[in-house]
Amino acid sequence: MVDLDTRVRPESPSPTTAPATRRRPRRQLLPYLLLIPAVVLELLIHIVPMLVGIFISFLHLTQFYIANWRQAPAAGLSNYRYALDFNQAAGKELLHSFLITLVFTVVVLAVSWALGMAAAVFLQRPFPGRAIIRTIFLIPYALPVFASVITWNFMLQRDNGVVNHVLVDQLHLVGGDRPFWLIGPNSFYSLVIVEVWRTWPFAFLMLTAGMQSISQDLYEAAGLDGAGVWAQFRGITLPMLRPVNRVLLLVLFLWTFNDFTTPYTLFGRGAPRQADLISMHIYQNSFVTWNFGTGSAMSVLLLLFLLVITGGYLRIANRGAQDA
Repeated sequence: MVDLDTRVRPESPSPTTAPATRRRPRRQLLPYLLLIPAVVLELLIHIVPMLVGIFISFLHLTQFYIANWRQAPAAGLSNYRYALDFNQAAGKELLHSFLITLVFTVVVLAVSWALGMAAAVFLQRPFPGRAIIRTIFLIPYALPVFASVITWNFMLQRDNGVVNHVLVDQLHLVGGDRPFWLIGPNSFYSLVIVEVWRTWPFAFLMLTAGMQSISQDLYEAAGLDGAGVWAQFRGITLPMLRPVNRVLLLVLFLWTFNDFTTPYTLFGRGAPRQADLISMHIYQNSFVTWNFGTGSAMSVLLLLFLLVITGGYLRIANRGAQDA
């Protein structure tokens, strides 16, 4: 017979394990509690203004309804039809601004990536003074945007700017009158130069970080097999940097296509027609002509375009990664 007193009885929880079990749910909630300030700021800074802008795009909101914008009459899709009517002046100007922005983005993206890749390859191997050169290359990215672009604005002035002083007075590369760099056809090239100067250090930083993960044994083995510098770059560097380039190109495209700070700081409230980026065009339609309904509709169209480009690019990139 089994003695009832000798049977194994379930142990009661010790006083030391009970607080630990109560402490565990608190630790699980801690990451979510830390995310609350970021989520609240994201809602207040991005999500709520975006929803308000979408709502305004369906209103005839002009300067007559600024005091009480909720009483503005409904517009339906008329603001979108007005912006996309390429037979009218507003639609033609929006199309012109879109094409200028597209060309501007492609040029800046290509030149910034090429300069960043060249600098990253140049600084890949250690040599005396590499840290100093790397720091110098990152200065344009570290400078505040307004300070750097305002400096370019002074340098590009026609009469007393450094650019004309060097090109006309010192090197004598430009004959005749001093060229205008902030108005007319040259304004587009000035905007491209300033944007590339600000953007390429970021490409250099990303590509340099990606090259740190490439083993030097691959280059040594390729060199023993007789592969030259170009063959190593094409067969090792580019394939190994494909994940970095996939993200880098998308980020640079979105930043450049949607950039407002650089043209606004460089040209002021009224950008020249040759450099009328879509961000400045939307600003002028909203805050210069006081037609917030049309400006909001243009902003929504820009948002939809960027979403389509981003989704299509990610789908193509993921399909290419799966095939690889």
